[in-house]
Amino acid sequence: MRSLSFLSMEYLFLLMSILSQCLKFGSGTAAVVHAGNGDGVQPLSKIAIHKAVYALHENASVKAHPLVLGTKGGDSDWVTVEIECPKPSEDDWIAVFSPANFSSSICQPSDDMEQFPHICSAPIKYKYANDSDADYKKTGKSSLKFQLINQREDFSFALFSGGLSDPKLVAVSNVISFANPKAPLYPRLSQGKSWNEMTVTWASGYNVIEAVPFVEWGMKGESQTRSPAGTLTFHQNDMCAPPARTVGWRDPGFIHTSFLKDLWPSSVYTYKLGHKLVDGSFVWSKSYSFKSSPYPGQDSLQRVVIFGDMGKAERDGSNEYSNYQPGSLNTTDQLIKDLKNIDIVFHIGDITYANGYISQWDQFTSQVERIASTVPYMIASGNHERDAPNSGSFYDGNDSGGECGVVAETMFYVPAENRAKFWYSTDYGMFHFCIADSEHDWREGSEQYKFIEKCLASADRRKQPWLIFVAHRVLGYSSSYWKDASFGEPMGRESLQGLWQKYKVDIAFFGHIHNYERTCPVYQGQCMHVGKSHYSGIVNGTIHVVVGGGGSHLSGFGPTQTSWSLYKDSDFGFVKLTAYNHSSLLFEYKKSSDGNVYDSFTISRDYRDVLACVHDGCEPTTLGS
Repeated sequence: MRSLSFLSMEYLFLLMSILSQCLKFGSGTAAVVHAGNGDGVQPLSKIAIHKAVYALHENASVKAHPLVLGTKGGDSDWVTVEIECPKPSEDDWIAVFSPANFSSSICQPSDDMEQFPHICSAPIKYKYANDSDADYKKTGKSSLKFQLINQREDFSFALFSGGLSDPKLVAVSNVISFANPKAPLYPRLSQGKSWNEMTVTWASGYNVIEAVPFVEWGMKGESQTRSPAGTLTFHQNDMCAPPARTVGWRDPGFIHTSFLKDLWPSSVYTYKLGHKLVDGSFVWSKSYSFKSSPYPGQDSLQRVVIFGDMGKAERDGSNEYSNYQPGSLNTTDQLIKDLKNIDIVFHIGDITYANGYISQWDQFTSQVERIASTVPYMIASGNHERDAPNSGSFYDGNDSGGECGVVAETMFYVPAENRAKFWYSTDYGMFHFCIADSEHDWREGSEQYKFIEKCLASADRRKQPWLIFVAHRVLGYSSSYWKDASFGEPMGRESLQGLWQKYKVDIAFFGHIHNYERTCPVYQGQCMHVGKSHYSGIVNGTIHVVVGGGGSHLSGFGPTQTSWSLYKDSDFGFVKLTAYNHSSLLFEYKKSSDGNVYDSFTISRDYRDVLACVHDGCEPTTLGS
């Protein structure tokens, strides 16, 4: 999401719709209507948990089964919740709490104005009581299905009346838990700081005093070795603002990262996560595999997927995520379906939209596990990861919900020199990627500007002809930024287009705007190359692509028609780049709904075309020999 001053008219209408819905919540009537067309509001933030009061009814009951989950070794399981309520209402709802004990005994009021009984923790998910039974209001009985993932703690279910805006606790269930709540889970791969290094990051409930974390790994079919893992965590006082510092807080457990070094190029490796307990026994994850990166410049088939702003959703239909990230599961499932034809993924900001509700990060890493455990899952920092007031972010809003970058920096490894400054470079075969952090200053003279120039200049275009720039906010071109004809972040192009042109960046990718748009090869607002589907020879400009339709509620386009915009689509999707060799690149935009290609182009050129100077990028020459 971006600041209000750069919203299109469609966004203004959307905000008016959100406001009207909020007013309905205040009147206590909105909970009757449990669906909408997408409102962009974090579902857990709709719950006024700070206003919750105890109204326990002796004849109301909530029962959950089975009592033990994951008995067959799985990290997710389905739970049946049976409800009986003597005074049912359409706005009754069931909350899932984890840890199971959410009473006032585990926390203190944040100020003297709050009174006991006091609930200081938001649930991790919820459903309305009538979600699966339209007759609930008549019968007072309902049976709901929840899918739970292992999040290192036990669970309980609570029945509330009064809707989300005026919650009254009516009944609490029995406690259920996973067979091993501390198990190592949800591995995600990332490129290391060298081409032949892969990192594995995962979560567990084991601190380093209880158990030593490591990865057992090796080339497929050959002997295995073990590499130790470092362990990080963060605490409530590391958060910068509510809700992350208050009702959204949940203990993240322990985050482990191991570095697998000296990999052979383009080779298949197997691995599994391990913890050696103090008694000498071991706890193991299931086995996984990945293919190592090609040598920089290696001439082979290489396939890259890029998207932004995906977020997460619930397969059990809870939390009304169909209103918040309606395309998230479609994108995830399409990538899983095509995983054998993907080598590396870039999720370029606005990762989970947890917005300060820390429990959602586990749920996101679970959702993408099949992808992230198999191919490198590289991320960029967006406003919903980093921005918080007085936290050093370039923008002073609280889009991160108080996370201020701490959670993203810990949950995902990136090969940055300083992970608090989320800019880095990485190589994959014939590709060289420069990933910027749009939530820190990128303007000329800044520390990041110097990094961007160094990264672009370091590309060996004979070995790595495909030079890609990535940032979350649109530092280039987007028709959704129509306000005052800016078409992008203020000072974005002014600061960076000279670098893109000088170093002949092929494609610049951005998220932030929840749609898809592609420009011609453009410089200073002018198309520098004729054509739409094929570019050859000296291109003379950079193609800018907005690919923010990963899953979150969609953005419209402004009314101004621009000469540089070639294709627009307000739908969910992602981009796939396929490098066949040093001379041929295929670009495809695919929709998440069906995986089909809706926009594409090719680039064909020789090394001499990259060497040739372009407009405003020519060095002084001499005829001397």
